Amino acid sequence: MISVLLVGKGNVATHLYEAFLKVNDVKVTQINSRELNVIPPADVAIIAVSDDAIAAVSSKITTNFVVHTSGSVAINNLKNSSRKGVFYMLQTFSKDKKVDFHEVPFCLEAENETDYKLLETLAKLIGKKIYSINSEQRKTLHVAAVFVNNFTNHMYKIGNDICKENNVPFEILQPLIKETASKIEYLSPEKAQTGPAIRNDKKTIKNHLDLLDKKQQKIYKIITKSIKNGN
Repeated sequence: MISVLLVGKGNVATHLYEAFLKVNDVKVTQINSRELNVIPPADVAIIAVSDDAIAAVSSKITTNFVVHTSGSVAINNLKNSSRKGVFYMLQTFSKDKKVDFHEVPFCLEAENETDYKLLETLAKLIGKKIYSINSEQRKTLHVAAVFVNNFTNHMYKIGNDICKENNVPFEILQPLIKETASKIEYLSPEKAQTGPAIRNDKKTIKNHLDLLDKKQQKIYKIITKSIKNGN
């Protein structure tokens, strides 16, 4: 039996808590980061708070083994006085959308092999995709994730705006979005690239720019140039 203390009440903490509740080999307790005056004992305390709060929250935790769930914060940003680690799940978490942890990559880090094995055992109780990732690698993964997730979603937002402005249903684009995402499971992103920029179709590019407002034109030009240059 592994005892887990979850610190935080946000999306990540809530989904983790619900997943651990279903596992017989885990005893999980969840508290808010403002409730650190009474800290239940646990084999591992998982801090799932905002990046800026990790140092302050971890400094108040007396549990021997403390880990955070951030992709962009190094292991040494934990300010507890004893053992440290990272239990990072590379996925976007939304409050009302169920998470299939079997499809979520767990990126783990610890200061010693024993603690790493504990995190690995814990991750395997709810997930399948386990990776040993150090702090420098995790920062690289996090910025890559911003490109493929946050920036891509912003492109969806722009596409949706264009559809709205022209009274076209955005749902027409959804099969294309799904096909593009599934394609890179068997093709590299470079080989999967299509469109007027990769073909250097200048007439189509000009026609597109004529349809856009100035902000959209700026983004279109930057992305088009980047695709043309292969970077």
